[in-house]
Amino acid sequence: MMKNSVAAAVHAALNAERPVILDHPPAAWAEEPRPRQEPTTEAVPLPAECWVGIDVAKAHLDGATWPESERLRVTRDDAGLVALTAWLRARAPRLIVLEATGGLEVPVVTALVEAGWPVAVINPRQARDFAKATGRLAKTDALDAAVLAHFGHAIRPEPRPWKDAEAQALTAVIQRRRQVVEMLTAEKNRLASAHPHVKPDLEATIAWLEQRLKDHDRDLQQRLRASPVWRERDDLLRGVPGIGPVTAATLLAALPELGTLDRRQISALVGVCPFNRDSGQSRGRRMIFGGRAGVRAVLYMATVTASRCNPVIKAFYQRLRQAGKPAKVALTACMRKLLTILNAMLKAKTPWQPPAECRS
Repeated sequence: MMKNSVAAAVHAALNAERPVILDHPPAAWAEEPRPRQEPTTEAVPLPAECWVGIDVAKAHLDGATWPESERLRVTRDDAGLVALTAWLRARAPRLIVLEATGGLEVPVVTALVEAGWPVAVINPRQARDFAKATGRLAKTDALDAAVLAHFGHAIRPEPRPWKDAEAQALTAVIQRRRQVVEMLTAEKNRLASAHPHVKPDLEATIAWLEQRLKDHDRDLQQRLRASPVWRERDDLLRGVPGIGPVTAATLLAALPELGTLDRRQISALVGVCPFNRDSGQSRGRRMIFGGRAGVRAVLYMATVTASRCNPVIKAFYQRLRQAGKPAKVALTACMRKLLTILNAMLKAKTPWQPPAECRS
């Protein structure tokens, strides 16, 4: 009979045919030192990629991430922008997506671009259609931010170069000029049927608006001539028959991509590219859709003028009319042709060259 557990272990190791399981291992074994653990050299995992959507309201900003669902709400002021930038710095998003909201997004985008983040500003219609396609019918500011983040991950819109301070100021002057023109038109329409008692007031308002319109035109020209780059591009554009100072300024401020895209891309961006409407055996009418309405409006008026004084556009318009095309269809085709000419001129930095048969 063995007197202790150590003797039992020795006896089992030498003579037993099967192993002996000890209920109580010796204290010496329990105190055996453990092997030393070497410090690990494995890399610390980096944070997962994320996309951020920001919904801009008048009073606050809502942020959301994708694929991890994190949310943030801050006020739409300087303190809120500081908090938003700090929140983004901890997540390092690949892309930040916002909607165009009538100018409310401009200070936010400017702060994000200055901080070095890639930012894409998309059409609100695209975001809403995407939400419906993914089954999100409810709409709140927080849900809109989450939809924008998901949109950035799924669609990957290209970040566009943001306008500098001079371009933003030029755009603001053009927008204000358009508002003055609308007010001037409304006042002239009221004058035709106004009571004699209020006609002097309307006439005074019209005179003041006409003076403001002249001031805005003078401001536009001064801003364009102050920049060497804008002055060169303005001279190229205004050398084309039919392009006046307002059209040239609008194209420079509201269409900075002019001269950097091909003819199909620039036409679709402005909204003068006809899209197919076919399904099965049905062949629908080609129609223009979307694009930048402000640019398209001034381009239309320039095309109406060019169809009378520009030899290339005039010949093209007459050929389409003789082929039986309606006047508006022919003008739309001329808008696209004129835009293509302007895009090629700015891309190659070559002035307008009329056809040989038109040169005197």
